[in-house]
Amino acid sequence: MNPLLQVRDLVVRYGSVTAVDHVSFSVAVGETLALNGPSGCGKSSTALAVLQLRRPASGRVRFEGRELTGLPERELRPLRPRIQPVFQDPYGSLSPRHRIRDAVAEPLKVQGRWHRETGQARVAELLDRVGLAPALGDRFPHELSGGQCQRAGIARALASEPRLLVLDEPVAALDPSVRAGILNLLADLRDDLGLGCLFICHDPAVVRHFADRVVEMRDGRISSSRPLR
Repeated sequence: MNPLLQVRDLVVRYGSVTAVDHVSFSVAVGETLALNGPSGCGKSSTALAVLQLRRPASGRVRFEGRELTGLPERELRPLRPRIQPVFQDPYGSLSPRHRIRDAVAEPLKVQGRWHRETGQARVAELLDRVGLAPALGDRFPHELSGGQCQRAGIARALASEPRLLVLDEPVAALDPSVRAGILNLLADLRDDLGLGCLFICHDPAVVRHFADRVVEMRDGRISSSRPLR
């Protein structure tokens, strides 16, 4: 069976600096692959290239058997809902001007999947799926805790019905007491929905808790790769 995501010989440059140097890996359906390493090792640059938010200098990114690298934006646009990011800053990923229910509804509206009769029920269902009371949808991000905001960000990602989540340090900004709950939620969603997860993390303990395999990065290169399950 073909992998959900396949990255081959990926190179990402910022001017004359090579941030990612011929990196290769794959992610299967229902699998979590962790990219682990110190700050500045190229993990987040790799994630941006997978999301096609940073175009690689060379290499290949294939998703569900389709080559993404080099596609013009008009061809990428219909594929983007299937690869959804969850970022480190739970407040920064949500507009401070939008109520939570509007933030979760936005992908449905942008993608033409909003139905007047059922839209609000779908938003309430998504909030419940991530462990948020639907009444919290009336609040603004600054009225929620960091953990609640991250759950709302996950609900927003789920609204697009993705097949792959790109999780860039999703618990690094949260209190230790909140982290386990978010990781358990992500694990449940992965297992229940058959999601693939590319998990960017610098904490080996968190990686062991959540990932199936880990790729260690140093100075833009892969230094090792091993299974954890």
